[in-house]
Amino acid sequence: ALAFAAGGDAAVTLAVYDALGRRVVTLLDGAVLTAGRHTASLDASRLAAGVYSVRLTQGDRQAVRRVVVAR
Repeated sequence: ALAFAAGGDAAVTLAVYDALGRRVVTLLDGAVLTAGRHTASLDASRLAAGVYSVRLTQGDRQAVRRVVVAR
């Protein structure tokens, strides 16, 4: 599970990108979340081994974290 904090009541997009910058999974797309901590599940069984970027966008704010899928 991916843990993240929402800054307020605003639409959130949470997506996973491969090393080439292509969006491979969208976990949340425009979901309106209350302020506070949340989690989202990532089923990595369909992803190839490698390094991915998880991008959280809320309004004009953005956070990016790297995740590694190992087999």
